[in-house]
Amino acid sequence: MRKGEPQQFFENPWLSWLRRTLPAQAAGIALAISAAGPAVAQTAPPAPPVTVAAPLARSVAQWDEHTARIEPSARVEVRPRVSGQVTEVHFRDGALVRPGDLLFTLDRRPFQIAVDSARAELARTEARLLLAEQQLARYAPLAQQRIAPESELDTRRSAVREAQGSLAAARAALRQAELELEWSEIRAPRAGRVSDRRVDAGNLVQAGATLMTTLLATDPVYAVFDASEAQYLRYARAARGGMRDASGAPVRLRLLDEADFSHEGRLDFVDSAFEGRSGTIRARAVVPNPALLLTPGGFARLRLFVTEEEALMVPDAAVVADQAGRAVLTVTPDGTVAPRPVQLGPLVDGLRVVRSGLSPEDRVIVGGLHRARPGTRVTAQQGRIGQSPLASAQ
Repeated sequence: MRKGEPQQFFENPWLSWLRRTLPAQAAGIALAISAAGPAVAQTAPPAPPVTVAAPLARSVAQWDEHTARIEPSARVEVRPRVSGQVTEVHFRDGALVRPGDLLFTLDRRPFQIAVDSARAELARTEARLLLAEQQLARYAPLAQQRIAPESELDTRRSAVREAQGSLAAARAALRQAELELEWSEIRAPRAGRVSDRRVDAGNLVQAGATLMTTLLATDPVYAVFDASEAQYLRYARAARGGMRDASGAPVRLRLLDEADFSHEGRLDFVDSAFEGRSGTIRARAVVPNPALLLTPGGFARLRLFVTEEEALMVPDAAVVADQAGRAVLTVTPDGTVAPRPVQLGPLVDGLRVVRSGLSPEDRVIVGGLHRARPGTRVTAQQGRIGQSPLASAQ
């Protein structure tokens, strides 16, 4: 550059090229995007498919659940009816016994002596009666012939009646002695399971006072539970004559380690009044226990039959939980997913009873539940709820 000439700026050739080409390329990209817009919109994914079905309308038995206490159907405290010394114990602690099985034996010698004495006294009174009858027979003709006075005849007749009374007393004493001899063998009054022995051989026991063992009748057993006032009123109205007329209503039991209510029984007793503090009423069911699995003192879950009514049922997997409680997802006619809050009942044959919140015309999502979101659109595919619910589409 020469001195005095105006200054000139020389631009980089690459910068010039970019300045000329970038606007054209940007316009081309914008044109391509605008031309491809309809194509992009046409390839948007469709609404996800789900399987829907109407709730299954079915007549189901309504059961209420309670916590029941297992109690023996009979409890017997075995005590001696006579006093004496224990000579033998004939059972094993905790054994099952049948009616009449020998449990304890007392020293029988004093009772055998009492029986022999009573028999001797009976023979003595029989001899006295025989003598009195012979004397009466001897004096009767003499009195008729006025040889003997009538007063003597009356005396003989009185002696006969007195001897007859003594004979009856002697026979009763003999029966009492024989009974006490029989009571010296203490036997099981009924079938059941005995506890451990409280006395051993050699101990003296007092009649009616000494507890020797306890016997529990374990087949059948009682299942005792408490019902609230509201439950009682529902039972009473369902029975149409009061809950006491509902005796014979079926019950089912499930032990703590069991999944099914496999033990069946019948309601047989309802108490006459509510308990003042808890406001509950006591009820009792009889449950057969041939396997002796129901042990007195244990607990079980009890279902009591209330009534049979029509109900709507859905698969248990179709029920979802939200902050408000339980709900099922339904599909409206325009394909929108709409949740329905529901009141649930028990699980019956793999299906959940819905007490309220659904109508028979609702389309419940039973398959593809993970693809449904409330408020979104889905493609509904018709399914069916049966005894074995329709498998969900994956």
